[in-house]
Amino acid sequence: MALIEELEEQGNVLFKFRSYIPIFFLASGLGVYAYKIYDMSYPDLGFNYWLICLAVGLLGLLVRIYAVGHTPANTSGRNTSEGQVADELNQTGIYSIVRHPLYLGNFLMWLGVAMLTADLWYLVAFTFTYWVYYERIMFAEEAFLRRKFGEPYLKWASDKPAFIPKLQSPVKPKYPFSIKKILKKEKNGVAAMFGLFYIFDIVGEYIKWGEYTFKPTFWFWGFAVSTILYLILKFIKRSTNLLEEEGR
Repeated sequence: MALIEELEEQGNVLFKFRSYIPIFFLASGLGVYAYKIYDMSYPDLGFNYWLICLAVGLLGLLVRIYAVGHTPANTSGRNTSEGQVADELNQTGIYSIVRHPLYLGNFLMWLGVAMLTADLWYLVAFTFTYWVYYERIMFAEEAFLRRKFGEPYLKWASDKPAFIPKLQSPVKPKYPFSIKKILKKEKNGVAAMFGLFYIFDIVGEYIKWGEYTFKPTFWFWGFAVSTILYLILKFIKRSTNLLEEEGR
């Protein structure tokens, strides 16, 4: 098998299981963080540093929201079980300045969590691992889009960076922003972010003191409120058609 076909095959396999990669990032990051707390080598960065980490993660979520909110149905979705899906080529909005905005958003979301380790070498390793993993997924996606859309895709992709956006204003999105699509597709982002920060907070406190005493911290309230909102939206999605929108 030629390398180009091998890379595409690897990308398609990794695409199907891409929802599980966060487990690896969480386990490895939490391990580094726990070890540094135990070894008393974790720097005293204070609450403000954690807020910076949260801001980086939420920036990634905003990138995803901007990308998904302006796209039609069957593009920029969570198509894990279906494989590649693209009824239309996204070319406006954030797609006019970068080819893979969703993976950029994912990277920033996980970078915010990875920064909690306060370990430069872990951040380097995380970035390298993320790039190697998602580079193959991006390769497979682009091969699929090139076969499906042909010359229009090649013309669009010719001057769009794969991952780091061009420093220019994006083209006005073809579709208006759909809050319903965001509530339906991206409802778990904030809850997941606060949940991960709360896990790190609990683990750190337990290792420091040998026990964990519940405290209604900022991270607890962020996780509790965002989880309640997530469950409400999930119930609405399953029980009603309030979040349904034709063509989106």
